[in-house]
Amino acid sequence: MSDAVSPSRAAPGRKIAIGLLRLTDSAPAIVAHAFGFFADEGLDVALSVEPSWANVADKLAFGALDAAVIVPPLAFAVSLGLRGPAEPLIIPYNVSLGGDMITLAKDLAAQLRDDARGVGYAAALAARLKASEGEQTLAVVHDYSTHNLILRYWLAAAGALAERDYAVIVTPPARMVEALGSGRIAGFCAGAPWGDIAERAGVGATVATSGDVWRNGPGKALAVRERWAEQRPEALSGLLRALYRGARFCDAPANATYVAALLSRRAWLAVDSHAILSSLPGTHGRNETLFHGSAATYPWRSHALWFLTQMTRWGLVEPGLPLRPIAERVYRPDLYAAALAPVGAPIPASDRKREGEHAADWSLPASPAPIPMGPDIFCDGAVFDPETIV
Repeated sequence: MSDAVSPSRAAPGRKIAIGLLRLTDSAPAIVAHAFGFFADEGLDVALSVEPSWANVADKLAFGALDAAVIVPPLAFAVSLGLRGPAEPLIIPYNVSLGGDMITLAKDLAAQLRDDARGVGYAAALAARLKASEGEQTLAVVHDYSTHNLILRYWLAAAGALAERDYAVIVTPPARMVEALGSGRIAGFCAGAPWGDIAERAGVGATVATSGDVWRNGPGKALAVRERWAEQRPEALSGLLRALYRGARFCDAPANATYVAALLSRRAWLAVDSHAILSSLPGTHGRNETLFHGSAATYPWRSHALWFLTQMTRWGLVEPGLPLRPIAERVYRPDLYAAALAPVGAPIPASDRKREGEHAADWSLPASPAPIPMGPDIFCDGAVFDPETIV
């Protein structure tokens, strides 16, 4: 079967090419495709399963893809020309919250188990990495990825710094288990289901999730070529509505078994459905991904600014850039509201919020009704105030 799969109910007009990887976060797009939600909006969509984030970025930059389910920092990198030709991208929709896993080699995790009692795996691993004087290597899915920023943040909070205390290499998500089993890496941070697959293969043990670093922090987003969005505004609105329907379906606990079975098919993730199931809403897994609840679909500009400040912190963008204008050009909550307010989706009263201040459930002011929200604390207790960023 081809990697590019067209819907059975094709709509007139040029096909819209959307890229994705073999990850649980791709669920809303795959569900929208399978159930004809795109076709219901008059859209002819082809989903293209890509082998790596580098492929996705290249195809967006050169116009082979119109949009993609992407790691948000990569959208900034493409827009700013940090890893090839610059091509303005926008993020009008957030796809998921959480969903990433920090997985260590099974033997290393076992060795750290006693050390972690009372202090946690971050402190135990940080001490081991510092003692190894940079000899250990951890893998992330791309330099410009949420995973890279989350892993660095988690270990820095415990005193270990990337490049000084450990090496970081890039490995595509689907190659992580092989790299871990061969001993080339001591651990990795990747999206579900690859941490679960490493455990099932007997080569890894997941010691933390992205939710342990930032509760209900952003996972993946929809990146769209800015020129395409300007040329086809109605198609963009339809795309967001179809994804929103897919997200609501994926977030319903009663649908988890079906979603896992759908994603497990050869055309999509091509893995055991049980490895997918544990990261879906309602399964009470340790790495539950949210697709709709807690305003999961809203493209928060405070998320954008957090990503940009962390990219600056780790030397991924040059210091001194005006971050607020960059965030406001890439993250487009105005387009989200234009597409979804007419169908009754609640729209937050502000496009930014203080991140990390809620240790318990809370209520977000929104129209037409408040949105129930989950905790959003960071592992180090920090609070990120977007109003301090210029």
